[in-house]
Amino acid sequence: RRAALAASRRRDRAVRPRRVSHRQRPIAAASASSSSSSGVTTPDEETLAKILAVATDAAKKGAAVMLQKLGADVVKTKANTRDLLTEVDPEVQEIISSAVRLAFPDHGFLGEESVPPGMEASSRALDDILTDGPEYLWVVDPIDGTTNFVHGMPLSAISIGVAHKGEVVVAVILDPFAGEIFSAMKNGGARVNFSPCVVGEERTGAEAVVVTGYGATDESADAMVKGMIALTSLPVRSIRMLGSAAIMLAWVAAGRLTAYYECDLNSWDTAAGALLVREAGGRMTDLVTGEEYGLRTRAIMASNGATHDELRECLVKGGVKALADYP
Repeated sequence: RRAALAASRRRDRAVRPRRVSHRQRPIAAASASSSSSSGVTTPDEETLAKILAVATDAAKKGAAVMLQKLGADVVKTKANTRDLLTEVDPEVQEIISSAVRLAFPDHGFLGEESVPPGMEASSRALDDILTDGPEYLWVVDPIDGTTNFVHGMPLSAISIGVAHKGEVVVAVILDPFAGEIFSAMKNGGARVNFSPCVVGEERTGAEAVVVTGYGATDESADAMVKGMIALTSLPVRSIRMLGSAAIMLAWVAAGRLTAYYECDLNSWDTAAGALLVREAGGRMTDLVTGEEYGLRTRAIMASNGATHDELRECLVKGGVKALADYP
């Protein structure tokens, strides 16, 4: 009975997120419709709100499963022994994709568990659906931070980004173990548990807390280590590695972290987090070129904005490069 009661309480935390302390600012009301920097008209606020509601509800249902099955066994490895899959990943993805099919049958869906492992396969899948797919595209990582999840570490999240004509306009990242929902609509600001949040106020690299990560390849590890050496020589205040791109991006948006870099990530790792960072007042660009983030961007640099150029320059001078640039 005690075990059943504890499980019930964990599910409730996913459905009724706790209040958290974070920086706040007023959020200006979004206009009925607006044009993005790419010239594409952003959907009206009512449409975005409907999409956000479905994404949030689907994420809550997926979170309930994650809470029940933390520490699930590995079903198989994908690219190598560092790239894990549990029975829960496809289960959560199916919950979300079913919700999308029911509410928006004309929307496209790109989920991590529907794509073979590897940079080439994920890039090809994204290109195909952006070229020939529908106007709206849901880009989903059902469990970001699978290694944490497998090892019983409560530091993983559901990441849902919804793009309109290739531009992310709705984001939800749900951390079921902390009971936190990070959400954003384009031109509507970013929120933690439905209260406004903004990026941190650090002005220099010396004040920055930077996070990083690496994928299941030796080249990715090389880029991560070179970046850490460069940043400690700057020096930054501290460097951390949390094991979930979605959570690290959400924490940059919430002002808990100053910046995050990684040399290769898939669109489902970054889509939601990119919108959160931007709507919270930060920046997200290509790590190497400095070009503004798009769904095809794989090497990423996200920050509070004020420290962006200094930190990115430090990393590039330190020899950090995109995974695609390795021989």
